Amino acid sequence: MKKLSSSHKKTIALIVGTRPEAIKLAPVIRSLQASDSLQPFTISTSQHAEMTAQVFDSFGITPDLDLRIMRPRQSLWDLTASLSSAIGQVFSGNRFDAVLVQGDTTSALVGGLCAFYHKIPVGHIEAGLRSHDRYSPFPEELNRVMLSRLANWHFAPTEFAASLLLAENIPDESIFISGNTVVDALQWMIHHSKNPDLPVGVPKNRGHLILVTCHRRENIGVPMRSVALAIKHLSEKHPGIHFLFPMHPNPSVRENVLPLLSNQPGITLCEPLNHGEFLSALRHSRFVLSDSGGVQEEATALGKPVLVLRRETERPEGITAGTLRLIGTDVQDVIRETENLIANPAAYEAMTNGSNVFGDGHAAEHITRILEAKLTPPPPARPAAPKAELILMH
Repeated sequence: MKKLSSSHKKTIALIVGTRPEAIKLAPVIRSLQASDSLQPFTISTSQHAEMTAQVFDSFGITPDLDLRIMRPRQSLWDLTASLSSAIGQVFSGNRFDAVLVQGDTTSALVGGLCAFYHKIPVGHIEAGLRSHDRYSPFPEELNRVMLSRLANWHFAPTEFAASLLLAENIPDESIFISGNTVVDALQWMIHHSKNPDLPVGVPKNRGHLILVTCHRRENIGVPMRSVALAIKHLSEKHPGIHFLFPMHPNPSVRENVLPLLSNQPGITLCEPLNHGEFLSALRHSRFVLSDSGGVQEEATALGKPVLVLRRETERPEGITAGTLRLIGTDVQDVIRETENLIANPAAYEAMTNGSNVFGDGHAAEHITRILEAKLTPPPPARPAAPKAELILMH
């Protein structure tokens, strides 16, 4: 473990477990590195070990500590117990001035809980998102709700998210509308990436590529197999269309998808793409089929239509903006909605207007300035010197 710096700067621990957390916290880490009064200490739990490492490498970040807690087919309760013990030991043996967690993962929840146990203030980035269904997304919805009771500072990505926190009686003075750091990461990567090649066999023609991601825990089983069956049917019916499906490393995902889509013409199944490669695929695609939250945000910023493989979303701003449409996972619904965007130019164009509803690319800077103000307040003003008494000489 890297030793904490003995500098005058306040030390902020950042808990990073999954690929989305790494993407969304990378701009915050880089912003804290540039601060005159704060310094980051990045703790990777390796909940998504290889994919998180890819993201860190893309942004030139080296974690200060890797807990390496993930085990094959680990249950949620085992993961929670392992995280609690590992993070708790780190907090017990080191002094941190604040802890930042992002989103809704088990790493984020346990990181916030352990910080509370050690009376360390907690900042929750991407606070206030709600589906209002405790089992979808599972367990993320309740993770977010519980984090809202633990956090001292709530960095809401949008006004709507802030309004939901207020409705739950979160104090107004603890809520800050920062924008979503995913837009910061998107803009940074587009500027610094060399536009990586797509996987072998995938056409670069934007009119022929559909990008697919499907990995959510609540979709494993019949819903995921239904999506795979719909893609199989669409690839057979529309030979001019190509589906690119980067596979999540979760064995349960692969067990549901591979038997139906392996060696299928018009479908490329591949290992997870790094962040730059994925954004290149997103930009080259015509539209996206996805159950991912981060993809909904990135696609909205780029003006790429997303057919959301869920019945609810914590990101209704994208629906209002017009780039997202909820379609669920029923075979016939997926086929019908996909064919509508393939064959109906007006329907497609209506979903291609990009929006900055999720942020302006400066969310990490906003968060850093707020933390600087909270943790390093200016020294009290000196009392004014007494005025010299005027003595009249007679």
